[in-house]
Amino acid sequence: MTDDAAAGEESAVADEASAAEAQAEAGTAAGQGPVEIDEDLARHLENKREELFEKFDIRDAFPDAVVEEAAELTDDVQADIDAVIDDREDLRDLTTWTTDPIDAQDFDDAISVEEREDEYVLWVHIADVTNYVHPGSAMWDEAVKRANTVYLPAYTIHMLPPILAESVCSLVPNEERFAHTVEMHLDKEHLGYESIDIYKSVIESDERLTYAQAEKRLDDPEAPLHEENSLVFELANRMHEQRKEDGSLVLNPSRDRAHTIIEECMLKANKAVTHELMWNRGVEAMYRVHPQPTPDEWSKALQEIQELDGVSIPGDKWDDPRKAVNATLEEAPGRQLDKIQWAVMKVMPRAKYMNDPFGGHHALNFEIYGHFTSPIRRLSDLINHWIVYQNDVPENLIELCDRASDKQKDAEQCEREYKQFLQEVGLDPMAVNNRGIEVSED
Repeated sequence: MTDDAAAGEESAVADEASAAEAQAEAGTAAGQGPVEIDEDLARHLENKREELFEKFDIRDAFPDAVVEEAAELTDDVQADIDAVIDDREDLRDLTTWTTDPIDAQDFDDAISVEEREDEYVLWVHIADVTNYVHPGSAMWDEAVKRANTVYLPAYTIHMLPPILAESVCSLVPNEERFAHTVEMHLDKEHLGYESIDIYKSVIESDERLTYAQAEKRLDDPEAPLHEENSLVFELANRMHEQRKEDGSLVLNPSRDRAHTIIEECMLKANKAVTHELMWNRGVEAMYRVHPQPTPDEWSKALQEIQELDGVSIPGDKWDDPRKAVNATLEEAPGRQLDKIQWAVMKVMPRAKYMNDPFGGHHALNFEIYGHFTSPIRRLSDLINHWIVYQNDVPENLIELCDRASDKQKDAEQCEREYKQFLQEVGLDPMAVNNRGIEVSED
């Protein structure tokens, strides 16, 4: 996955998803069919994956004990829900939906929204993975070893067994699911948190939208979920503009509305959870810390940007490099956007997980920030779910922070090297990712 150390992970992820969505719409398996390769090339790809898995200590197949435990704990989800529904918030009647890339394999976040007389209420529902995965279990120990899901083109190595990642913990429509809900009451004037409530719930998603479908719903007043999507976009767009005004770095100035909705809602929820843990509960968490470049490094990046043909940094923005980059990207010729982004990425330190938020998240300009919204694919989020649930921290939290940071770096490098190999053997990594692969027997 994309690294926020290269200047704002949420914005970069939105960039990647947007490109993938556009590519997928034009070249789905149904439209163009899978990318066809012969058996020899298929063996080359398999050998390369095995080589990379050994190089980066990436575990592919799950041990039998983990698979058996996952199957046993997920034997009858509906019966489990029926048995504990009185102990959870019943949100099954709340209008709820997911929005993801067209090729998404798991759906771990859903949203609901209401506008009231003097406030907005935003619910972000996250798959309740800790209902199944907890310290002492085989799945927990395996998740710590893996630390994240690794996404290669047409090949995924899950952090959790697929029965969880793609089934019982996936918030698919018209199925009751355990969730961990972040309920945020926001004042209408400043969108600040009037209250934050985090609790276990049961939800039932009404629909699974792709980003392209969400865009169409926003344009069609007669479409289902049009009003809900329009309301949450209005809210998300205000949050986005507020973040920019406050100095959050935004490397993608032309994101579409659907990506804005998901990005801003997830950021708001992640920030709410770490705010709750830090200030209201006084417990440690796994924070996402992004150091800032030195003044000299920022000056070097801005000077490189200023020297690009057709690019000019507004004179009143030089004192705040993040605002300077934001303003420049909005006015720069399209041909220069990649060069501007690369100039920034080169000077950005890597973000890392820490048990102390000291230093904050420079790219986002948040004093406190951590991950909560993707527990299916990130160890950090799984740990924070457990901390919220138990109001206590694992004894080895510092070790877990280091593990999550190191394995994220390994996963990103593995992805880069595999994509490079695909190009070397004549395959387009994006086409492979969006359309899949079919091995010809000829």
